[in-house]
Formats: sequence, structure tokens, C-alpha cells
Amino acid sequence: SKALSVATVGCNLSCNFCQNWTLSQSAPEDAPHQNVLPEELVRKAIDTGCQSIAYTYSEPSVWYEYMFDTAVLAHKKGIRNVWVTCGYINEGPLRQLAKYLDAANVDLKGDSEFYRNYTRSSVAPVKRTLIVLKEMGVWVEVTNLLIPGANDSPEQIREVCRFVKDSLGANTPLHFSRFHPDYKLKDRTPTPMKTLKMAYQIAKDEGLEYVYIGNVPGSTGENTYCPCCHRLVLGRLGYTITDNKLKDGKCAHCGCSIDGVWK
Repeated sequence: SKALSVATVGCNLSCNFCQNWTLSQSAPEDAPHQNVLPEELVRKAIDTGCQSIAYTYSEPSVWYEYMFDTAVLAHKKGIRNVWVTCGYINEGPLRQLAKYLDAANVDLKGDSEFYRNYTRSSVAPVKRTLIVLKEMGVWVEVTNLLIPGANDSPEQIREVCRFVKDSLGANTPLHFSRFHPDYKLKDRTPTPMKTLKMAYQIAKDEGLEYVYIGNVPGSTGENTYCPCCHRLVLGRLGYTITDNKLKDGKCAHCGCSIDGVWK
């Protein structure tokens, strides 16, 4: 379905590898922008046939009040709310927001040492965010950007996978994304495909049912496979659905329920 994506600028982390640093590390006065009230944004979603609003690109927690006010209005109008986030937020405002969220994609970037050295933050609040979102019934997906020489060892990957399975459930989608040199971390190569495939296999070996490879258009890692019969359910190429074997939220091949939000 079509989503209306919105952002401002700024972030509460300082990741030296940020792939979106022109937004995340910019000051509001330096960014070209439009002044749009929450009511206008919800109306725009309705007028353009969007079934959801995605708060994304920079870190939406920085503009929490605007996101929250919009999400409340969207919820009343039957428009779903999707939060794309680093997950670094206090529990109180998180629980208030989660009442109006339908889905969230949260970056789980690595272990505590990685967070300290590369983001100037800590991993504990992010893990808490994921657990709270799951507890409150929000559809949760996790993204792990793999950076050569930083968070791409088999041990680090396995730690992420085990947290996802043990704390969020084996049916929680995990996306391994390819890094490209950017911002202050240009001394690394793009993530090798063999590393992404290794991560994919580790996640499968750990029992995760929905594993993906991102930022590699054309990879079979973009597709969704049935956890029961392992046949293709949704084929993807970038943002395009190329094959759809999903019927009423179930695998058309074997009838197994496919986890997700389908209605």
C-alpha cells in the first residue's frame, strides 16, 4: 500500500556512518522546508490515497510532538502510522506514542561497544524500545546495518539474532542492510555480499522466520518466503512487488499463516 512519508531534520544520535546525514545532522534553519499542520498532513494522506503516514528519514523522536499530534489525528481517520526510528527514546513518551502506532522499523545497530564507539550512545534504551513496542502490540521490524570491521563479525551478528528471537519472537522480521561509505566513515568498503549472505544464514540458523537483505536490489534476500513450506510468498525488486502468492494473509501454496499486517 502507499505511504505518505514525512520528515524534518535532526537526530538524537551522532552516528559517524549515517547514510542520511544531510538530514540527520542539519540544523532546522538550514533546511528547505514547508510549514504543514498535522491536520493538513492527514488530509494530504487521504487526498493522495495513502493508507499510512511514515515518520522517517531523520529521527522522528526529535520532532516527537508533531509526530504524536499527527498520529492521533491519523488514527481517528483510519490512517495507519509507521515509525522508522533509531529507537532512542524514554519509556514514558514511547508508551504514549505506541498507542497510536501500527508499525515500527527500529535500527538495532550492534552491541554496546559499537554504540559507544560509533554512535555516542548506548544500546540499552533501543532494546527497551523494541520490547515495549512488541508488548504494546505494534508490528515491529528490526534493521541491522552491517559495517565492515565494525559490527559484522559472526559473533556480533549472532548476538543481534538471539536478542530478536528471545526478546521479540522468531516471527519478527530482521533486515540486514548494506553499508556504503558516507559522512565520516569513508575509509570502509561497501558491505560485501558474502557478509550479507553469512548474516542471512546465521539468522536462519538461529530460527528467525523472516530474514531480509537490504540495499541490494535484485537480491533474493528481498523476498518473503513461507516459514512452513519455504516457497516464495512475496517477490520484491526494490519497492516493487514482482510476485504475490499471499491470500488472506496466508501462503497460497500451503495455507500457512504469514505474519504481518494485511488488512
